[in-house]
Amino acid sequence: MSVTVCFTCKLKYQLVIKAKLLFWALKMNRVLKNFLVGVMFAFLMNGSIAQEISREQIKGLDEQVQDIKKDVLGISAELTQLEEKLIYPSNTQVSVFVTLVKGDKFRLDAVKIKLDGKDVTHHIYSFKELEALQNGGVQRLYTGNVRAGEHTLDVALAGKGSGNSDYRQNASHKFTKTIEPKLIEVILAGPGSNSKSIGFKD
Repeated sequence: MSVTVCFTCKLKYQLVIKAKLLFWALKMNRVLKNFLVGVMFAFLMNGSIAQEISREQIKGLDEQVQDIKKDVLGISAELTQLEEKLIYPSNTQVSVFVTLVKGDKFRLDAVKIKLDGKDVTHHIYSFKELEALQNGGVQRLYTGNVRAGEHTLDVALAGKGSGNSDYRQNASHKFTKTIEPKLIEVILAGPGSNSKSIGFKD
């Protein structure tokens, strides 16, 4: 128990440090931006300064700003990963992903998920999200925590088939949670497909 607590404290400490670094990077980014704007203003308003500051120097400042932006994005990504480790430790983490059967173009309107009989998420799809799935995209629909052992995942989909007819399907999947993160892919198919309407892949 003490080891787990220490590990969590260490992650929290790292998260705080990363947050401070992110704040500093954002602050420096604003300072450089303001400086660059000031240089450009001086360039336009004062001919003598314009002669002293070359295009290469201005380009160099802009490149520095872009480098800081990249660093900020990198730090932000690391913060997200640390946050996920704190909220969803590997020994309890379960994630559900949604995909469509390749080539299936039915209109998916919504998906609802229950875990051990409890509603955990419900998603209504936009046109862009549906288009991304139809083009082979993968959506992480849910991430949560469960204890080790046997569990049941219930999935319900609502959409439209050919002729704009209503299309609704339900399916259940039993899985075993171990100390490793559990990843479950939910594969959806429309009416008339040779595949199951709702398939599961651990």
